[in-house]
Formats: sequence, C-alpha cells, structure tokens
Amino acid sequence: MSTRAVLEVIALGVEDAVAAQAGGADRLELVTDMAADGLTPPVETFAGIRAAVDISLRVMLRLWDGFAAGDTEALVRAARELRAAGAEEFVFGFLGEDGGPDLDTVERLVAELDGCRWTFHRAIDRAADRDALRKQLADLPGLDAYLTAGSADGVDDGLATLVAEAARRGEPGYTQQLLVGGGLRLDHVPRLRAAGIDAFHIGGAARTDGWTTPVSAEAVREWRTAIDAL
Repeated sequence: MSTRAVLEVIALGVEDAVAAQAGGADRLELVTDMAADGLTPPVETFAGIRAAVDISLRVMLRLWDGFAAGDTEALVRAARELRAAGAEEFVFGFLGEDGGPDLDTVERLVAELDGCRWTFHRAIDRAADRDALRKQLADLPGLDAYLTAGSADGVDDGLATLVAEAARRGEPGYTQQLLVGGGLRLDHVPRLRAAGIDAFHIGGAARTDGWTTPVSAEAVREWRTAIDAL
C-alpha cells in the first residue's frame, strides 16, 4: 500500500485543474471567489473540471464569507445539485454563535451527502475549543479530514498545535487525517512530515503570482518533490 502523502491544490477552473494534475496533485479543492476565502463553484464549473481530469475533487459548500452557515436550505440544494452532477467529495464546516460546530447545518448536509467523504475546513481554526469540536463531530459519516493551519493566523502560529494533534492520531475525535493548509510554506514541510502529517493543501503557493495567475504545474511539481523527498 502506498504511503505517499496527499497534495491537494485549490482549483478555480479547468486550466487550474489540468495544471495541478500535471504537476502531481492527488486531489483538487474546487471553489470560486477567493476574495471571500472560497465559495461553492457553479455546477457547470464542477462538470467541466470533472470532464478534464481524473484525480479526486472535493467541492466547497459555502455560500458566503465567514464561518456561519447562513441559509441551510440553500446549502442543501447546492449539495443536491452537485451530487446530481456527479460530485462525490465535499468540503464544508460551520460554527454557531458559541464558537462550537453548527451541528444542525452540518448534520443536514451529511444526510444529503449520504456517505460521501468530506473535509471539515478551516472553521476549526476559529472554534472556541478545537478538542470539543473534534469530539462532537467524531462519528459523523464521511468525515475523513480536517483542513487546518492549527491557528486562525496560519501555519507559522499553528505549528505546535498541528504537531500535538498529529501525536493524538487514533484517539477518539482524532482518527481523521490532518490536511494542513493556510499560510503553508515549503519550509514548514520537514517538521510536519517528521510529526507524521501526510496531507498538504496549497492555493496561492501553487501559482507564480498569487491569485492573479492560474495554477502552475511547475509550482505544484516543486511541492510534490519536496513532500515526497521526506
């Protein structure tokens, strides 16, 4: 069985997806509107990307900036439409006013997804209590990863938290994969790999000039090579 680490790249469209796959990405996170930190893409965008590449795609379910769910019914409709178009993996995560997980919305989406695999995204980095959140979500069907920087301020500030959580892998609430992203740099990778972390998520770092430019296959390949070398 391969132990190759997962490299996930944010894709906004077909050009991004093709370049990410060419550079060695294992999976894509499909979003639109990075000015709002990534929202649900149109079904047509998903369909175009799905036709263009054969690697795994996780589609964002998020209707506006911030970590409140907002219109749960609209989220459920978006999930239903994407499922009907063939989407099989998703990314979402919402907090209530108390800083804990918005279980009502999350459970509605999980029910709609009917066993699809999904990532709880960086809302965990804004949670009032990360450990409590993990334990509340622990048994939800399909949840197999947390996208996290370990801190709302990014990986520089979150490194110690990430290393500590990696050491708890397998405990109740800690069986899901840590997918590290949010200010992630190549120089973070050796320490994270040494801690046993085996999944990495890049967005702007996969591009030659931030979000104004498309994904660069060469940039992705540099990450692939660095991750695999450890």
